[in-house]
Amino acid sequence: MTELAPMEFHPQPQAGEAKPWAFPAPERATLDNGLTVLRCHRPGQQVVAVEVLLDAPLDAEPAGLDGVATIMARAFSEGTDKDSAEEFAAELERAGATLDAHADHPGVRLSLEVPASRLEKGLTLLADALRAPAFAESEVERLVRNRLDEIPHELASPARRAAKELSKELFPASARMSRPRQGTEETVEKIDAGAVRAFYDRHVRPATATAVVVGDLDGIDLDALLADTLGAWTGTPGQARPVPPVSADDTGRVVIVDRPGAVQTQLLIGRTGSDRHDRVWPAQVLGTYCLGGTLTSRLDRVLREEKGYTYGVRSFGQVLRSAPDGTGASLLAISGSVDTPNTGPALADLWTVLHTLAAEGLTDAERDVAVQNLVGVAPLKYETAAAVAGTLADQVEQHLPDDFQAELYRTLAATGTVEATAAVVNAFPADRLVTVLVGDAAQIKEPVEALGIGEVKVVSAE
Repeated sequence: MTELAPMEFHPQPQAGEAKPWAFPAPERATLDNGLTVLRCHRPGQQVVAVEVLLDAPLDAEPAGLDGVATIMARAFSEGTDKDSAEEFAAELERAGATLDAHADHPGVRLSLEVPASRLEKGLTLLADALRAPAFAESEVERLVRNRLDEIPHELASPARRAAKELSKELFPASARMSRPRQGTEETVEKIDAGAVRAFYDRHVRPATATAVVVGDLDGIDLDALLADTLGAWTGTPGQARPVPPVSADDTGRVVIVDRPGAVQTQLLIGRTGSDRHDRVWPAQVLGTYCLGGTLTSRLDRVLREEKGYTYGVRSFGQVLRSAPDGTGASLLAISGSVDTPNTGPALADLWTVLHTLAAEGLTDAERDVAVQNLVGVAPLKYETAAAVAGTLADQVEQHLPDDFQAELYRTLAATGTVEATAAVVNAFPADRLVTVLVGDAAQIKEPVEALGIGEVKVVSAE
């Protein structure tokens, strides 16, 4: 019998030494036209991301024209003084680039992604869109029709309908935050090319704008490219608009948006809190994650795993508008959906979770898992240039220092269980929450009233 040769085993690969990671720090500069530029070299990121922030907030929209900022944002890619809408789209495609834009409470933002090898072409198209948008009457009319077509679909979405109602409940009717970001049917149908052009002329200029450029910039003379493209954009001098204070009423109450026959109830429970300038923000992020940030959070453990009421419930904090003087605000909310018959029991258990949290606090194990998930995955979260550019743009938009995100991760890792508990308990006080339920009022009103979590009123879904 032939003797088999002994097997040779290759050595098992061993993990290398962990490399330190920190959120990248940008370099700042100002072009001759007043445009502020943040750049960040990211080796290997061959798709360059560019974010341009315009100081054109929603509260700057003229009375009765809610949505004009959104139409203007969408119209930036619908032709320039050089190209028609079709030609502009074709030029973007030839460059392998994408250009998106949207309007929100802090302002209008344009987002460009383009291969590094075609960055000059991408920046040229972006500069043309900002410098000389066509705002052709036919294109604006089409965008208005598209927006009007979207509104019924948004109203049909329980989650979107709940968000609309919560904003209406939290903020005074005179505040822009109380109304839909992209306008209503009544206001959007009044928008025309003249209104869009007037809003552009009044608020869009390089002196109050910021551009963020992130990607592999090796071998690229970015200074020259910017000077020839975004640097050619001119406009009148201007100062940034003051940020008006945010006021809200978080008196505990319940609003049921009636959807007869609905088999599920959409929950949106919220109030306003401080923005990222507040020292409590890192602890609040950590505590909110422990409450409802993942599948292992308290809310999911009770409402999903133990009771089977839902596929998932989440808690989160979303900055609405930020100001260094403390007058900004964030939305602190809990969202999810439950089956209609269990709406009352689910809310009862949710409030029990909040009361238990206040009485007993978080555990060290919960805190440790949250830190691992929030801080440990950060290098993966920021693998793309677009993710880095988006966060840098958020920092500019929210008047934060350039090292805010890096400091946030360091602070999160050092935040203790007691601090996180205090922050989340203060963020979600059981008696100061506005609860919006989109569901069948005939089935859920009585059991919800029996909970005693606030006055209950019913409104139409229309």
